[in-house]
Amino acid sequence: MTVLSSPHVPRKARSGVLMIVLALGLSAFGAGCGDGAEVRSVSDGTEPLGLGKEVTVPITAAVAAVVQPGAEPREPLRPRYSEGTVQQVTLRTDHRIAQQINDQPVRDYSTPALTIPMTARSGPDGIECTLGAVSTPDPSLNKALGTADGSRAGFDLSELGAITALRLAPNPDTANSARAALEQAFYQAIYQSVTFPDEPLGEGAVWTMRQQIAGGVNLDQVITATLAAREGDRLTIDLTVVQKPRNESWNLPNNAGALDIQDYVMHGSGTITVDLGMPLPVAGTITVGGHQTYRDPHSFSVLQQTIDTRVTWSE
Repeated sequence: MTVLSSPHVPRKARSGVLMIVLALGLSAFGAGCGDGAEVRSVSDGTEPLGLGKEVTVPITAAVAAVVQPGAEPREPLRPRYSEGTVQQVTLRTDHRIAQQINDQPVRDYSTPALTIPMTARSGPDGIECTLGAVSTPDPSLNKALGTADGSRAGFDLSELGAITALRLAPNPDTANSARAALEQAFYQAIYQSVTFPDEPLGEGAVWTMRQQIAGGVNLDQVITATLAAREGDRLTIDLTVVQKPRNESWNLPNNAGALDIQDYVMHGSGTITVDLGMPLPVAGTITVGGHQTYRDPHSFSVLQQTIDTRVTWSE
């Protein structure tokens, strides 16, 4: 992995190393992006964060700011569920990556879609989730996921609904491929969640949620939310997502060097339904995608990626 930094490696060899290093894919929503976390995927051979124990990953909380308070009547929006509230909910994730190095053929590094039924329960420290029978169209991963039934995940929340930590505790006998797939799915979900501002809001209100996402490429993400409709505690919220890199390079995992960012376009949209009396979203789909171009400054090899991630909630 260190040959990227060697000026004497021939161009062909460098391209091969790029293929190995970058096969793990790059997406803020498809990877472990907690502070200092490396980008990983089901296929990269990296041990998942939760290997053999429960792990807590801090998440930089989104900061919400009102753009338009909306129509009267207005009131502060907050989670209102009491401790012990139970909810049956299903999370579905689909993450696709198409990748090309120089003029080589385009290769598909997509990870299998996951369907994760779970029971969410509100507790004193946030939301605790017990996973049901997780499934995927991929036969080998589906077999590996068979031992994940009963695994646990959790979210620490601020009073405004911002996720401040992700907790993962797969069953001890869960295969590494299954652990990594579950880890990836929950990262995809938490970076598309809703945080409320402190000010009162009414229908038609618009607010932004700004969040820093740390990883190989440090990102600034801005989600713009519009309160499209409200019926009691049930809110229909339209979302648009924009991501921009905070610097001009991607630091590769395992000290393998860095790539210059030549182009980075990631945006998305969707609608999510939130019940203030329930721990997790009750419905909705959010899709984020775009394209990215990177250049190895030593060999001038160019990597292009097209990425599409979809997160869906349902009861």
